[in-house]
Amino acid sequence: MSRDKLKRIAKELRKASKMHKGQAKRVESIAGKVKNAWAKIASSEKDPRLVRAGVDGYNQPKRTPNHPTKSHIVVAKVGDRVKTIRFGQQGVKTNQTKGQREAYESRHASSIAKNDKLSASYWSTKVKWSPSKTKDKDNKKWVKGS
Repeated sequence: MSRDKLKRIAKELRKASKMHKGQAKRVESIAGKVKNAWAKIASSEKDPRLVRAGVDGYNQPKRTPNHPTKSHIVVAKVGDRVKTIRFGQQGVKTNQTKGQREAYESRHASSIAKNDKLSASYWSTKVKWSPSKTKDKDNKKWVKGS
């Protein structure tokens, strides 16, 4: 029963007679409890996608070492749109040298340029291939498997 409906019932009981004033107070009390209960439920519930992915919030990537193929997961949110994205190849050394990062950027230039938060390319570029995470920043050499 909604809170408004309970308030209407309490108002009618108050008008009916003095005998019903006690009942009106009880109904108003229940209406207040209903409001508090719904407020608690609404504030404590997490989006089930966040729980399933095991992340703390939207747009917070997390490593997934036990996933068979993908190394990271993120629940991306842009406006009202929410999407669970898995990205990165499991077990591959990435971003070891500046040359390796540049090779990645040239291969994926078109998808990186779109800069869409709901794409795996965006998160891979941000998390796995950011310049701050490059191990050897001076080495422009790219060796396969490095």
